[in-house]
Amino acid sequence: MLKIEHLSVNYGGIEAVRDISFEVPDGSIVTLIGANGAGKSTTLRSIAGLLKPREGSIQYNGEELIGKPTNEIVKRGITLVPEGRRVFPDMTVLENLKIGAYLRSDDLSEDIRWVYDLFPRLEERSWQAAGTLSGGEQQMLAVGRALMGKPKIIMMDEPSLGLAPLIVKGIFDIIKEINRQGVTVLLIEQNANMALHTADIAYVLETGRITMTGPGRELLRDDRIKKAYLGK
Repeated sequence: MLKIEHLSVNYGGIEAVRDISFEVPDGSIVTLIGANGAGKSTTLRSIAGLLKPREGSIQYNGEELIGKPTNEIVKRGITLVPEGRRVFPDMTVLENLKIGAYLRSDDLSEDIRWVYDLFPRLEERSWQAAGTLSGGEQQMLAVGRALMGKPKIIMMDEPSLGLAPLIVKGIFDIIKEINRQGVTVLLIEQNANMALHTADIAYVLETGRITMTGPGRELLRDDRIKKAYLGK
């Protein structure tokens, strides 16, 4: 579905991503794990059209995405939940959701209902300003807003960052439910334990390079992963 080949990206004068290649199969949950500065966010931002790679290829269903503007990438079915949530604080929950559908001209009611079924708390707060929500509720809203674009692939940048453990578990349960309902997920996460438990396929990114790959639960048993990312 999504194929990245020999991707290299400079960011802030630094080679943040170095000749990486990986694939995201249709219907899967794929995770990239790694320390801060490993190149994870740079990779997602490049796929979303927010950064221009120095070289390489990003193909979606055989079509090259590099050089296409972000709105065209969203139209093709790829949306991004950014790190830090980035909700519009002075707008209501419902208004934030509608912004996620800004490229659509069809009826939104069915998809708003879908988001509210996934996140009942958002329905309870639909007329509340997004800036008054808790961190966990803002993360739910950021995911819901991305789903309003009717994505085939949803990319999530650190969805558990700064959240309490109980909220983190809820977010990962929702990630699995979204995937069960037919949306492919590309996830980057510092919570390696949760990410590897959830992912079908995992890639380890270190200083801009992919150093390991395999099924998520298989990598959980790898001593190198336990030592570097699980504190064992």
